[in-house]
Amino acid sequence: MSNPSTARNTNAFFLQAGISFGVALLTMIVGILYLPVDPWVRAFLGMGTVFLTTSCFTLAKCVRDAQETQSVVSRLDQARVEKILADHDPFNAVA
Repeated sequence: MSNPSTARNTNAFFLQAGISFGVALLTMIVGILYLPVDPWVRAFLGMGTVFLTTSCFTLAKCVRDAQETQSVVSRLDQARVEKILADHDPFNAVA
């Protein structure tokens, strides 16, 4: 019986995601630095990049927390159902 909450990412996937994030952030920063515009425009784009990056981390954390909470609730519900089924005796006469 496969439980979806036990699925884990491989180290290679985690490494690929980290490298992809690093390359995307680095190219954005380099692109902003070499953009032929006034310094205040670079500063505006840089602050936008920082805000977008921190917002992405916050959103990822919120999604992860929601999935973990759902997983815990699901496991508790499953344990309750299993206990009810284990305690149920269909041949027991109701008094």
